[in-house]
Amino acid sequence: MPPESDLPRNPDPPDDATVAGGPPTAVGLAALLGPGGSGSDATTRSGGPSAGVVVDTGVARLVSEWEEGDRPPADLRDFLPDTDAIRRAALIELVMVDLAYRWIRVRRPKRIADYCLDFPELLAGPIPPELVYEEYRVRRLAGEDVHADDYVAEFPEQAERFVWLLEHDPRSGEAAPSALPDGADLRVGERLDDFDLVAELGHGAFARVFLARQTAMQRWVALKLSRNVGAEPQTLAQLDHPYIVRVYDQRVLEDRRLRALFMEYVPGGTLLDLVRLVRATPPERRSGQLVLDSIDRELSRKGVTGPGESSVRDELAALSWPETVAWIGLRLAEALEHARSQGILHRDVKPANVLLTAEGIPKLADFNVSSGDAVAVPGSTGVVAGSLAYMSPEQLAVSAGATSGAAADARIDTRSDIYSLGVMMWELLTGARPFPDDDTPAAALERRRAGVAAVAAALPDGCPPTLRRVLLTALEPEPRRRWSTGRKLARQFALCLDARARDLVDPRPGSTRSAAVRWTVPIMLAAIGIPNLLATGYNYYYNRETIVGSLSQSAQNSLEQVHLVIGLVAFPLAAVLILWWCRLAITVPRQVQSGGAVDAQTLGDARRATLDLGHRSVAVAFAMWLVAGIVYPISLQIVAGGIPAVTFTHLIASLSVCGAVAVAYPYFILTFYAVRSLYPVLLSHGEIHSDDGRDLRVLGVRSTRYLAVAASVPLVGVAGLTFAGTDGVGHVEVTVRVLCLGGIVGFIIVYQLFRRIEADLRALQRVVMLG
Repeated sequence: MPPESDLPRNPDPPDDATVAGGPPTAVGLAALLGPGGSGSDATTRSGGPSAGVVVDTGVARLVSEWEEGDRPPADLRDFLPDTDAIRRAALIELVMVDLAYRWIRVRRPKRIADYCLDFPELLAGPIPPELVYEEYRVRRLAGEDVHADDYVAEFPEQAERFVWLLEHDPRSGEAAPSALPDGADLRVGERLDDFDLVAELGHGAFARVFLARQTAMQRWVALKLSRNVGAEPQTLAQLDHPYIVRVYDQRVLEDRRLRALFMEYVPGGTLLDLVRLVRATPPERRSGQLVLDSIDRELSRKGVTGPGESSVRDELAALSWPETVAWIGLRLAEALEHARSQGILHRDVKPANVLLTAEGIPKLADFNVSSGDAVAVPGSTGVVAGSLAYMSPEQLAVSAGATSGAAADARIDTRSDIYSLGVMMWELLTGARPFPDDDTPAAALERRRAGVAAVAAALPDGCPPTLRRVLLTALEPEPRRRWSTGRKLARQFALCLDARARDLVDPRPGSTRSAAVRWTVPIMLAAIGIPNLLATGYNYYYNRETIVGSLSQSAQNSLEQVHLVIGLVAFPLAAVLILWWCRLAITVPRQVQSGGAVDAQTLGDARRATLDLGHRSVAVAFAMWLVAGIVYPISLQIVAGGIPAVTFTHLIASLSVCGAVAVAYPYFILTFYAVRSLYPVLLSHGEIHSDDGRDLRVLGVRSTRYLAVAASVPLVGVAGLTFAGTDGVGHVEVTVRVLCLGGIVGFIIVYQLFRRIEADLRALQRVVMLG
């Protein structure tokens, strides 16, 4: 007799609620037995209504009744809800619990047929395959000599789903029987409808796949033959994407009770073949050529001629191995995004399910179809699709019977597929999976919950920091910390493929750019303060020699005081305004770099503030110069009691030059610093959005305008010499000439910064605008 641990235990019964909406799905109500499993009724039907009537199903009360004693309850009707809409769904859950206790605890077995006699409403619709599978599994646990073939024969309508559950239940070590109907023996060389069967490509529990020649279209296809049940073809037909195996059409062969699903034939083998070759190849000899070698071996084995000239193969051959992994990962992430947009999850991402074309393009195949973009994970042990080695923690939580912690409240959505993709890409990069193979879902779940930080050292030394970060994020134990969509993951893989962008976003640890984030305030003060101090000094000297020097001593003293007051007020006020307006660009990058948690909204606002750092800073500085340009002439007019028109010409020229210096030079210094050091930190720790692409484009246009301002500095100086004159003041003329020369040198420096900023922005835009 199985140990007591195989029974569902529930010392603290959970909330006894479910959502009305029909019979249970593969996730949720399939099984209540498993290692350490316990019952829970909070179940959301995949593909059902988004909101339903939450009512008492009675399951938790039945579990409590069984736990209090070893005698069967008097009548299951006592536990049924009164609501007719969910009575049958609740009854199925009750039967599952009752089956387990009867067969294992007290050895007073009942079969599904007995329950149907007691509850005729069970026959109001088809018996759920999950209930059939649960009875089979409970009987096996109880030591009964029962075979899957018997159930396939006894429940033909549920056969395909039953075999699917058996094949995908990680706890089941039994080989699944063939679910093809009797008389469906198929042989190579046979003509089947419009197809000539040329070779068998593979077979599963309830399907066989042949390489076939479709005579009507004169093309090679992969022909999948299975029972004529389910809606798989209609679902897969929605997935029209270059990185997903294309489903052409289906035909129903009534005479043989078969459904023929014919699909695109992909001859280059699978990613599993490539992984095996990776393991046999020393790390220093791995490159994109390895993918082509694997494909060519498979083509040669099949007697297929490889492609001739191919730009894709040329591109692959030129990639390093980490870049090759990112190249493949990008395309598979886009495939997952397309499936998500159609409301479909894959749920079994693994190397064997990725086919390679003769050119090397990966195509995702063999979707374990699940409609809807999320499936609730109840606390009870259920059956979920997937291969144990590639399962996400939330998938394993179902199989392992987790009822507490984050896993118990998780939802299986596209982030689960992203986790599986992360495992697969890690294995492709290193030749080994990040986690050792475990015998049970519970052991595998424990390892995954610990995260991959402990095994991150297994990544090769040549792995770019960007790819390391992308893989570690994809393998986060908590779904909320992973990339939330395939598109966002694809953008990150695109970042790995752009040498300039990846070095920009993920500098080497300890590099100057990485350390510069801690010195934002001093850098800002220097970048803004030094040009403004130089402009102030020039303005003061020029005005003193051309205007103030001709005034009386008392007027000169008064204007000296005006200069001092303006400086003492403007500089501190400008510093406070700039620090306040740019506070997110100053504080958030440092907080993120030190490992602090920042919400998505704040992160987005900080990215915008960082790209605006130069513009905001010089806007404040320009406002101060504008105020000074109003106050100083007024003060001059009051003190001097009227000044000639030529004096205003000198004053305007001086203020224009100083304003241009105060705007152009700090802008490019701060923007260069923001784009090179601050913005990459925020981009690498958050998800990239389309708004980021818009902000980068705006910054590019704005930088071009500021470049024109920088070019105006020497031009204004020349104009001052030409039109304003210096009234014979030779040293002023020399000062203006020095200004012109300095302006030319400054423009050359600014132009170099502009070109670097422009190149960085183009690299970042290539990444954020993907998709």
